[in-house]
Amino acid sequence: MGFFDIFKKKQDSAAADIPESRQQQQEELNAGLEKTKTGIFSKLARAVAGRSTVDADLLDDVEEVLITSDVGVETTVKIIRRIEERVARDKYMNTSELQSILREEVMSLMEESHGSEKHFGLDARQGEPYVVMVVGVNGAGKTTTIGKLAAQLTKAGLKVWIGAADTFRAAAIDQLKVWADRAGATMIRQEMGSDPASVAFDTLTSAKANGADVVLIDTAGRLHNKVNLMNELTKIRNVMGKVIPGAPHEVMLVLDGSTGQNAFEQAKQFTLATEVNALAITKLDGTAKGGVVIGISDQFKIPVKYIGIGEKIEDLQVFNREEFVDSLFS
Repeated sequence: MGFFDIFKKKQDSAAADIPESRQQQQEELNAGLEKTKTGIFSKLARAVAGRSTVDADLLDDVEEVLITSDVGVETTVKIIRRIEERVARDKYMNTSELQSILREEVMSLMEESHGSEKHFGLDARQGEPYVVMVVGVNGAGKTTTIGKLAAQLTKAGLKVWIGAADTFRAAAIDQLKVWADRAGATMIRQEMGSDPASVAFDTLTSAKANGADVVLIDTAGRLHNKVNLMNELTKIRNVMGKVIPGAPHEVMLVLDGSTGQNAFEQAKQFTLATEVNALAITKLDGTAKGGVVIGISDQFKIPVKYIGIGEKIEDLQVFNREEFVDSLFS
């Protein structure tokens, strides 16, 4: 069992003990996605106005609504094609049914992307820490995501080690130190300009020796040279694998949801540079571009594990596709 499963179970049991906490989490999700929801449905309402049946013209308008909501062209085409098949099969479809049909098709796509499993990725061996390498461009919210995740994990009773392997930005190391102190996590760092792989080695060695449950490794987010990025991430991975066989158990790409289509490009570049098997999509609360979650999840077939919907520590939420889709279409 990986740390994500333990963490999810702790969250679920906490929510069961305090029923209103689940409701509060859903309310916070609704609030965080409000701009996206308002954007999509105001456009849909205009498209449907004065029409009673779903026809080719209306579906053209719906296609435009989804694309301009940053769902992505490929994913939008899939959704429209599925609705067209349903219209052809049912012969007649009322516009009042359109919202529920859209919801069903989006949910179906996300289930295909995430699979039927509730957890993803590889599992650490018994007695060894679960290692997560966190990647993403500068400004995507990498350091903040690591900090919030560390805080939530320590609160759940887990021992967390953080490796400051972004050695090119002093601000990143200092910010990570503040988060580590707040979270009660142990942070391993070296001097500015040190070899990132050396930091990762020291972090895993210390974590293993001290019985850590989870290790979070921050990495540099420079994208100006893909070859260097690929080489650096490969070197870090190889070094970690020597300390703990199978590490990193997870490579989590952090994307800024507010950048819309740029997030697709970032996902493309990083999936080419290294093997990514989890996503965290941040800054969804300040944007109407939340449709990007649907598109990226579908196109890259990488599960979304976390979404950021606010400034507070608890605003980094474990992603629940059903709650997400319900929030968008309620």
